[in-house]
Amino acid sequence: MSDNIADLLTRVRNAQSAGHAVVKVPASGAKQSVLDVLQREGYVRGYSKALVRKGVEELVVELKYHEGQPVISRLTRVSKPGRRVYVAMETLGRVHNGLGISILSTSKGVLSDAEARLQNVGGEVLCEVF
Repeated sequence: MSDNIADLLTRVRNAQSAGHAVVKVPASGAKQSVLDVLQREGYVRGYSKALVRKGVEELVVELKYHEGQPVISRLTRVSKPGRRVYVAMETLGRVHNGLGISILSTSKGVLSDAEARLQNVGGEVLCEVF
């Protein structure tokens, strides 16, 4: 698999459109960092690690719904392996006038756009969530 984060986003999108309560994804550090941001911002209930077999782990993500509708209405990958997108803190735009978030990979870790502004750092825009 060449793009772990795109795989995570696709699995979450598909599970929410099917109305699933949880989705299982193969574990990786990058996916875990993105899920940490989604949990802090309130887009997923949480996640946990589960051992499939010796040496193989998966992340069990608990999806969040409000009145039967998914909390995440749009989840798009911005920076891709073939085209990386970097932004400085000054040029970091807002997603739907601040109603959504951008998830960035910065020198201080994976952060939401609001956290990046507070810490005054820019970085690679991984995805946008609304």
